[in-house]
Amino acid sequence: MSAPQTATIRSLDPRVTRMNIPEELPPFAPKPPLDEWEPYEVFWKEKPGDQPIHVGTVHAPDPEMALVLAKENYCRRGRTYALWVVRTADIYAFHPNDADMFETTPEKTYREPDAYKVVQKLLRLKKQQQQADTQ
Repeated sequence: MSAPQTATIRSLDPRVTRMNIPEELPPFAPKPPLDEWEPYEVFWKEKPGDQPIHVGTVHAPDPEMALVLAKENYCRRGRTYALWVVRTADIYAFHPNDADMFETTPEKTYREPDAYKVVQKLLRLKKQQQQADTQ
């Protein structure tokens, strides 16, 4: 007597057919919560005075390990002055739908230096000095 055969997926690719994948798969069981490591965002500075730059993400069980993994991944090849890791869940940001809150009234030219006539006066004065120096 032979064992009862179950229907398997038939494919044009013989490798898939040989795997004997059942047509009906067992029910999907999601992973339990806290089974995966948390993501941490990595920020890096090459030298003093530079702005921090976001260089990537690492997954780690805790902040100390995230710092070690970030050092190993992002600081191997170049100089590094400072390195920060921040849990991705701790970063708060405005949603792109809220972009209108950053718009300002367009008639605030008094805040721009070009709105003052002093700039034109300075440019004329520099031009006069250059002409006087060439003569």
